[in-house]
Amino acid sequence: MEDQRKTLVLASFVADSLALGAHWIYDTERIIKEFGRIHQFLNPLPDSYHPSKQRGEFTHYGDQAMVLLESIADRGVFDLEDFSTRWRALFSDYKGYLDQATKATLHNFSRGKNPRDAGSSSSDLAGASRISPLVCRYVRDLDALVRAAKDQTRMTHNHPMVLESAEFFARLCWRILQGESPVSAIMEVTAERFEGSPISEWVEKGLASQTEQSVDVIGRFGRSCHVDEAFPGVVHLIAKYETDLKEALIQSVMAGGDSAARGMVAGMVLGAYPGSKGLPMEWVSGLKRGEELSILIEKIS
Repeated sequence: MEDQRKTLVLASFVADSLALGAHWIYDTERIIKEFGRIHQFLNPLPDSYHPSKQRGEFTHYGDQAMVLLESIADRGVFDLEDFSTRWRALFSDYKGYLDQATKATLHNFSRGKNPRDAGSSSSDLAGASRISPLVCRYVRDLDALVRAAKDQTRMTHNHPMVLESAEFFARLCWRILQGESPVSAIMEVTAERFEGSPISEWVEKGLASQTEQSVDVIGRFGRSCHVDEAFPGVVHLIAKYETDLKEALIQSVMAGGDSAARGMVAGMVLGAYPGSKGLPMEWVSGLKRGEELSILIEKIS
């Protein structure tokens, strides 16, 4: 379990960095034309959403997850006040992209709201994609994990289905770390906690598509940030590539759109599974903050 706790965090950050070069390109033919098959870190194009970034760095999602990891490593636990202070400091002079959820949350903080009610109404999956450090820290306390996952998500994405998604993926990772396979755990978590929720429908769609081509499936579900489109795409990747973490992350990027949030969640889930092929070490060593990341993960493991 110890190795998988570390791997799931690394895999989530690697997924974000792998997505950086082609992030938010929705035209999959353009991705092929501009980059070919993306199996290594790339510089973003000058006209991208991340022109200030370089290969091996993170998108604004990964940067926020890094702040969460730093906070947990320093405090020893998840401390919402500390996380919110560090999160605001990150964006006080940020050179990268600010999405609408971030702008709305910063505005709410400026009006005196606290971390529990400052969150935007954004339905983007990205708010729930940051939770890998929490899974690593609270692997032996499911209730604390679920509370922390929802609290950190709510701070920026106070949308009911994004909060439910954070809980779903927290519970899913916890079960995988106890020894279940991802697909089995998906079905168990859905049956136990999410019957009647839209999540049940998204899971059904994702599982039913696992024999199809990923780029086509994700295009059909929707390539956008919104949770109702992104969630079934994540389930598809987990089910289709249950034993092949590397290919899952490559296919997520090749499918275009918000490949960063999608990949961060899929990477976390498959990284937690001992039955998956290992995370390529050249990806880990290619991260600009890889050494720092490893040190912080050791502190919370």
